[in-house]
Amino acid sequence: MAGEPLRGDGERGDLKRVLPAGMAPPGGHYSPGVVAAGLVFVAGQLPIASDGRKLSEASFAEQTLQVLANVQAVVEAAGSSLDRLVQVRVYLTDIECWPEFNRLYAEWAGEARPARAVVPVPKLHYGFLLEVEAVAAV
Repeated sequence: MAGEPLRGDGERGDLKRVLPAGMAPPGGHYSPGVVAAGLVFVAGQLPIASDGRKLSEASFAEQTLQVLANVQAVVEAAGSSLDRLVQVRVYLTDIECWPEFNRLYAEWAGEARPARAVVPVPKLHYGFLLEVEAVAAV
């Protein structure tokens, strides 16, 4: 598959790029999601609104809700849903925010209980407080 060009529909062989309608385009050379082998791999999502506004100055709760909305948008654009989440990885710049994140996440995820990891990090782009990546079955 190496070197195979992407078709105009965002597919390359058995890979399909996912860019949800209304989501701000990626700021780098990546896709918000990629479907492969029956899974959607969601790239690390930051608190960036659909109009491209960076929510660096927003509260932790506001940033969290935006990040989770971005993850959900990619999962759903790939034809999946939150109840099909397999794995979630959370990067936090302040581990003291974990209880608040866990509360908001539990409300968002509902009955879904994917495998999850929390990774404390020193800093993120633009002063963001968190980043979340995920994998879901399609």
